[in-house]
Amino acid sequence: MQFQMAESPPLFRDRREAGVLLARRLLALADEPDLLVLALPRGGVPIGYEVARALHAPLDVLLVRKLGVPGHAELAMGAIAEGGIRVVNHEVVRALGIASWTIDRVAAEEKRILEQRERLYRGDRRLPAIAGARVILIDDGLATGMTMQAAIAAVRAGGPAAIIVAVPVAAPESIAELKPLVNDVVALAAPEFLYAIGMWYSDFTPTSDDEVRALLAESLRGRASDQPHAREAALQQR
Repeated sequence: MQFQMAESPPLFRDRREAGVLLARRLLALADEPDLLVLALPRGGVPIGYEVARALHAPLDVLLVRKLGVPGHAELAMGAIAEGGIRVVNHEVVRALGIASWTIDRVAAEEKRILEQRERLYRGDRRLPAIAGARVILIDDGLATGMTMQAAIAAVRAGGPAAIIVAVPVAAPESIAELKPLVNDVVALAAPEFLYAIGMWYSDFTPTSDDEVRALLAESLRGRASDQPHAREAALQQR
């Protein structure tokens, strides 16, 4: 299934509104069996929550961490994801002459944070089964796309039936880099000059750990309450 990007970029009030708008673009996938929404925390979770709710799909997080250049943390030299995944931005590494031991040191620090957040967000739960699933990967935007590349690699290792990346706003060059890696990339806005993802939101307040946990719990409760209705509908169709 192919989706076309909007010709003119919208301005989102906040992540929840962006999630509602993104969900409308994905409604053709609603109620498909084996659909799974995985949001990149923390900012991707409010968006993923709205998408999962609209599509009647389970929601969970996929833990990723950017590997920032020491002294310039916003510049990504790579990213890691749960499952031992690491991707490296070789262009940045070569241009800045970054040593491999530096990457290893930063990756080890970020891995500790990743593992802490995995315990915080999931507790004893495991990541839902990815094998054979149609996975929608959600974030609040794509700048360099490094964290999303790590997320894609982590999902691909699980043997999904399909991977769709869906975001409210993305840099065109990042979309071009990701398209060969997945089945589709959906973006509501692809401005020629992205500058910063936060510029495309009126309210880009950082998402808290408590909000992530609350949205995941609320999504689980909603799925549980939907199950009796789904079974009843299935029985009526027999």
